[in-house]
Amino acid sequence: MQTFQSWMNTLNGFVWGPAMLVLILGTGLYLQLRLGGMPIWRIGSGLRLVWRGRVGDVDGHGEVSPFAALMTCLAATIGVGNIAGVATAIALGGPGAVFWMWMTALVGMATKYSEVVLAVHFRERDTDGRWVGGPMYAIRKGLGARWAWLGTMFALFGGLAGFGIGNMVQANSIAAAMQTSFNWSPAATGIVLFVLTAAVILGGIQRISAVANWLVPFMAIGYIVAAMVVLVTHAAAVPAAIATIVTHAFTPAAATGGFAGAAVLAAIRYGVARGIFSNEAGLGTAGIAQSAGVTSNPVRSGLIGMMGTFFDTLVVCSMTGLAIVVSGAWTSGETGAVLTQLAFQTAMPGIGDEVVAIALAVFALTTIFGWSFYGERCWNYLVGPRSIMPFRVLWTIAVFCGAVTQLDLAWTIADTLNALMAVPNLIALLALAPVVVRLTRAQLRAALDVH
Repeated sequence: MQTFQSWMNTLNGFVWGPAMLVLILGTGLYLQLRLGGMPIWRIGSGLRLVWRGRVGDVDGHGEVSPFAALMTCLAATIGVGNIAGVATAIALGGPGAVFWMWMTALVGMATKYSEVVLAVHFRERDTDGRWVGGPMYAIRKGLGARWAWLGTMFALFGGLAGFGIGNMVQANSIAAAMQTSFNWSPAATGIVLFVLTAAVILGGIQRISAVANWLVPFMAIGYIVAAMVVLVTHAAAVPAAIATIVTHAFTPAAATGGFAGAAVLAAIRYGVARGIFSNEAGLGTAGIAQSAGVTSNPVRSGLIGMMGTFFDTLVVCSMTGLAIVVSGAWTSGETGAVLTQLAFQTAMPGIGDEVVAIALAVFALTTIFGWSFYGERCWNYLVGPRSIMPFRVLWTIAVFCGAVTQLDLAWTIADTLNALMAVPNLIALLALAPVVVRLTRAQLRAALDVH
């Protein structure tokens, strides 16, 4: 088993190596250029459409409102990566890693926009009348039948990866946080998670989106307010912290305190890797959620969908990164969630670690809900609607198992599968970029109309 784990670690290091990061960033940059930077200069339009998206298009089709679809997507993306992932990037790459997370988000918005446009444009009804879409459908219908195997590979990798990265790993993180901060046993946490997960996902996308509709804004705003307390407490240091982030994006960060120092390449590597892990731009998952939204216009859905990357990385991740740098905690030598807790403790002594622990638990819980929908749609594509209820039952059982099991190997396998599911999606994005551009030019004016 140790040999297998060593082999998987090597494979994971390869698939998430420089080639993958260049492929994901390069695809985003290519799409951003093909679109003339539209995803960036239409951020204001995207924000307005998110608000209007609480009600679907009057002439549209779908199962939930576009806003609810976005909240389902954010439920899956705002997770452990926004707290522990950002901290790890800073601990290993220095403050400059935050800058490269920002750059990843700016090109990632074009990736996310294109994923959603293609997913909605090529979506269809399954045999039970549900609206389904995502990279697997875009590949089969957009690239043709001879490329259908590529869509099948995406669905297979996504359907398997979800049990790790979107389920057991999240449950394990919740159990660890609850045990450390509140002395809950992993078994007790597992039982609570089992009940909550069953109550939500057995109701399908309507119940998942209903929970996400109120829980995601509540948890995001609550965390941002807590982070703002840290920034206000250290207000005088904010300009210097921003300068430090920008400076160390292009110059090495010297060793100081418990921080071992980091080269510019490390800042780029960890900033990009953790940014992608957090916002999932390039994985293709956003299109799966937005395909369920009530809409008649793929471009409008794309503008709404790309705001997931904006909120996840440019807002939530930025708050974590700034809190860690402005508080000076980044020089402590700590990493992961402990580093974020240390930063919050400087402004909220005695309760800072509990605030982060609760935020991490809620973030991870919503990730379990959101990823259950992704996994369900992947298996629906592979096997058909008859797979849905067995999948939901297995997903619920896996949550308990994840809370009470050591998951080092499961994390590595799931992380590798995440990279493998990105490859078919990126191929489709590059091949179908002309379709995205054509739809954007034809429908952008209609996408911005008020209905």
